[in-house]
Amino acid sequence: MTVFDRRLLRRRRDRAARQSEIMPFLFTEAAERLADRLEDMARGFPQALDLGCRAGVLAKVQRGRGGITSLVQCDLSPAMARRAAESGGSTVAADEEALPFAEQAFDLVFSSLALHWVNDLPGALLQIRRCLRPDGLFLGALLGGSTLHELRAVLLQAEAEIEGGASPRVAPFVDIRDAGNLLQRAGFALPVADADTLTLAYPDALSLMRDLRAMGESNALGERRRTPTRRETLLRAAELYAERFGVADGGIPATFEIVYLTAWAPHPDQQRPLRPGSARGRLSDALDSPEIPAGDKADPKPRR
Repeated sequence: MTVFDRRLLRRRRDRAARQSEIMPFLFTEAAERLADRLEDMARGFPQALDLGCRAGVLAKVQRGRGGITSLVQCDLSPAMARRAAESGGSTVAADEEALPFAEQAFDLVFSSLALHWVNDLPGALLQIRRCLRPDGLFLGALLGGSTLHELRAVLLQAEAEIEGGASPRVAPFVDIRDAGNLLQRAGFALPVADADTLTLAYPDALSLMRDLRAMGESNALGERRRTPTRRETLLRAAELYAERFGVADGGIPATFEIVYLTAWAPHPDQQRPLRPGSARGRLSDALDSPEIPAGDKADPKPRR
């Protein structure tokens, strides 16, 4: 199923690459948090890939962490790849849905806020896993389900009021409850998914929509309405946003949920879960608490 218009997304990324400042807080923060996770690793990852590099955000914040000696930067947009090349290193323009890299080419693959635009996320994760050497690491960040829930709500209501119906406007995002299963389905070992919520402040909803357009993150759904949105609809959406979500200083919040993925390419020496019933110690002893057999209930609290 084709959900996103990837050619349109590429053109919008190309346009965004012409901006003088194309590393807003959201992308820098997500990349920084991914790079921070390397500090917990006891080993190095010499050959790394940054998938969806934009203008080289991660290369700038990574600062040699993780023992990386070679970082290949890759983006769907050729213009973004050229901007990333300004920071040095190897760059390539390629689609996340059709990676051109050989199997087991990298020790580490990053992907920061790019995979939420792919049509086949399990397939993209499978290709990433194939790019990794045994015991290679994947660190990903993508937008989660509560992202821009405020904007989605007011656009839906404004379009229904002004235009008599609503069209798809905001992309479907991954649910953290499904993220671990997607990693397992792609053949990863030891998958972990967690999420953070960032709330950014904007003066009004129109400023938020302009920022999304400048970042190349505006509507790229294949089923989007092809005619321009009416000015009245946008103004009504901004009015509703202020009424429903406005804060005391007159601004508005914009919620971004970022789902972080950590997983490893399988290797025989990796940890494996123990066989059920093979434990040699009791949890109750470790917690210094009484043990209650399965099926029994704890004594109720005494009534006063």
